[in-house]
Amino acid sequence: MAKKESSLDRVLGRIESLDATNLTNLAQKLARERAYLETVFNTALEGILVVDEEGEVQYANESGQRMIGLSDSEVGTTLLWRLIPGLRDSLGLEEGEPLRDSISSRELELTYPEQRFVRIYFLPFKEPVGEDDKQFVVMLSDITNEKRTKDETIESEKIASILLLAAGVAHELGNPLNSLTIHLQLMERQLAKLESGPATGKLGNSLSVCRGEVERLDGIIKNFLEAIRPQEPDFQVLDLSLVLEEVLEVVGSELNDRGITVEVEVVSEAPIVRADRNQMKQVFFNLIKNAMEAMGPGGALKIVSRSDEEKIYLRFGDSGEGIRQSDLSRVFQPYHTTKKSGSGLGLMIVQRIIRGHGGQVGIDSQEGVGTVVTLELPKRNRKLVMLEA
Repeated sequence: MAKKESSLDRVLGRIESLDATNLTNLAQKLARERAYLETVFNTALEGILVVDEEGEVQYANESGQRMIGLSDSEVGTTLLWRLIPGLRDSLGLEEGEPLRDSISSRELELTYPEQRFVRIYFLPFKEPVGEDDKQFVVMLSDITNEKRTKDETIESEKIASILLLAAGVAHELGNPLNSLTIHLQLMERQLAKLESGPATGKLGNSLSVCRGEVERLDGIIKNFLEAIRPQEPDFQVLDLSLVLEEVLEVVGSELNDRGITVEVEVVSEAPIVRADRNQMKQVFFNLIKNAMEAMGPGGALKIVSRSDEEKIYLRFGDSGEGIRQSDLSRVFQPYHTTKKSGSGLGLMIVQRIIRGHGGQVGIDSQEGVGTVVTLELPKRNRKLVMLEA
């Protein structure tokens, strides 16, 4: 089938017959069209590159240059393989081997000029630009947010499955504990029928200890199940400073026994939010307990509340041993703990509750200095303020 002739082909076919004025007009028209296309390409969020079969970058729009750290002076002289390490190996190309005349797609992580994930498409030109030139369009799409959202979904599903398993185990432990309670009661009744004496007294004390330990285990399981079961927050208007006072009153004797001083400071307005009272108590209790265990006797805990137009910030700073850099990225993972008797669920539960309230949890730590945990929560009237604005 005969090739369809374009209007540009017809003009170029008569270029030898054009006079100087028409040649000038044609050159100006081509320059305007080039500038127009440059503007179109530079407004695209995706990176658009043109490379030859050796991988040398012949053209790059502004988004493409920004994604791979390519300067104007490097266009036409730099190989794509140098800018995106690992891409050539991913395509299965040996050094010096030309690009294959096929469509390819890859997802890679870039570390320069900033860390991001990109999806890369190679599309060969249907027709060569020159007689022997073979070129490819390379499309770069930033999928960093998509990747993070996917990773967060996987993490949430993994946590949910672990919590479901843990809840099942905790529930099953409750059955033998109930059986132990019943049999201990029967043993106490039988003991009461025996004549009193030194032997029955010791046996009674042992039974009392056993009952106390069974009740303690039962309480631990109940608290564990209440903490990990996903529950919709019962939102109500709360002054978090008052909720914090209640928690500090409960743990006050333990803080005093350890010689830990606590300072609470409200920098600006009262921290009033819409939140679930019991869940926020759980958050504060977990953070204070972590701080106590990190500091040991004689430490200092400072809790600071501040706010801006939209958010409330609560900072829990301790003078403990800090968190190792290698552990900092894993503190929210279930069952990750550096303590001998820790469950590894405390901070994970804190994060789940705060996220359920539309907030975020941040951690800053320095070994040998201490740790600061920042709770970020939306203010009670944030939506009203946004609507008024």
